[in-house]
Amino acid sequence: MKIAAQQLQHRVIQTLVNSNVSLGNFLRIRDTASVLNTSHHSDLTGITHTTDESVFYSSNVSCILSPEGEIGPFWVKGELVRSDLTDNEPGVVVYMDAQFIDIDTCETLPDLYWDVWNCNTTGVYSGIQSSSNGNSNDTANLNNTALRGVQKTDADGVAQFKSIFPGHYSGRTNHVHVVAHLNATLLPNSTLTGGSIPHIGQFFFDQDLISLVEATAPYNTNTNQHTLNSEDRVFAVETVDGSSDPVFEYVLLGDTVADGIFAWVTIGVNATANYDTSYAATLTSSGGVSNTNSSVGGAPGGAPSGSGMPSGMPSGIP
Repeated sequence: MKIAAQQLQHRVIQTLVNSNVSLGNFLRIRDTASVLNTSHHSDLTGITHTTDESVFYSSNVSCILSPEGEIGPFWVKGELVRSDLTDNEPGVVVYMDAQFIDIDTCETLPDLYWDVWNCNTTGVYSGIQSSSNGNSNDTANLNNTALRGVQKTDADGVAQFKSIFPGHYSGRTNHVHVVAHLNATLLPNSTLTGGSIPHIGQFFFDQDLISLVEATAPYNTNTNQHTLNSEDRVFAVETVDGSSDPVFEYVLLGDTVADGIFAWVTIGVNATANYDTSYAATLTSSGGVSNTNSSVGGAPGGAPSGSGMPSGMPSGIP
């Protein structure tokens, strides 16, 4: 698509949004109730984790800003650039694709680094030693990198991870954390430095899919109270204004969830924004190191899971 056409498309979208006109299938405007009542189970068939990305994104152009969410208390700085995050963790394999779109140009964002993390099947995050994260005496967990990593988007703004479907912990539904990095430098040790952070958020799964996964082992050994999407405060915040749908589209890769899941989402980013971030630990060449200055669970006795809004406001926004 030529730049002039993209700019015209963006002006049309903004006019419709500002006029409160329904955009039909062009942009999927949602509110919390409609997101909860929408099935994201795709009717696409013959999908594998190597299916060409154009199958998922060719008709899914969106210039709507994805809502900024909580970074949460357990982000770890310095995670490795890699695509396979499983590290022998048990659970249902999920391949996650995301396409990043610049909301100002309606163009894709190549060379953006997508940073993700989620808890394991029983609600514990790797890389963290905290009283609000499993066994606070488990110092070895600081060196655990499972279900964490970073990937660079391709020419179409798309990146993919192989991970494990997240479990749950008290007070939160099953979710995946996302941080986007722009203009960062890749170091020889496969970690990032510098750049800006134009997006922080969380993404979710249909409640029906969660129920299927949670019925399998070892998810069914999780003793934490299970919070539904409809009860989750972050889900509500990210869907309340009707401007975005933070739930993954998905297909099963076999007859049951045990065969794996392929999930995808489009993320609209204001490329001029830049958020400060709070972090609980740093992964160094010698292993994980807790951030003793963190107020969001970087050490035993830290804040409860789910707290920790990004500090600062996006720059470049009136």
